[in-house]
Amino acid sequence: MFLNYIKDFSVKKILKSSLQNVKSSSLSTLVQTVGLLIDASYFSEKEALVKELIANGISADNIKIIVYKDKFRKSDAHNHPAFGAKHINWKGEITDQQVNDFVNEKFDLLINYYDVEKAILMVVTHNSKAQFKVGFSSIDKRLNHLMINTNAENYKVFTHELFRYLKILNKL
Repeated sequence: MFLNYIKDFSVKKILKSSLQNVKSSSLSTLVQTVGLLIDASYFSEKEALVKELIANGISADNIKIIVYKDKFRKSDAHNHPAFGAKHINWKGEITDQQVNDFVNEKFDLLINYYDVEKAILMVVTHNSKAQFKVGFSSIDKRLNHLMINTNAENYKVFTHELFRYLKILNKL
């Protein structure tokens, strides 16, 4: 248990030093493909969140979901690819192929649906090839292009604000 805290601290330190070299990019195309990174430790309404995205004009075929879990149980059925803290090494490198595939996919929009800073979630967000990243304001400001000030339980407020700002930015 203690080693996990040291590993988490080490990975966050590596990540924060690499965040100082972040270049800002702007989304110049319309949003068609969406990546959804969810922390299932605190949020269990995945399907309802996806329905909200579909209701706002995103095609269900263009939404790719990956789920983070603190603990895995053998009895859990996974509808979406899932990963945990064991899928990152001490150097801050992701060791799971599914997570690497998700990170390397070029989404038009990446929704980082977690409001508690965890090292592996921050690494996935930072390394993602997505053109435009959206998340919560409680997370490091250098990771996301757009931050929404709410908590993870209010997914309807989050999606309402997200699509309101995407329309203002002419991304829909």
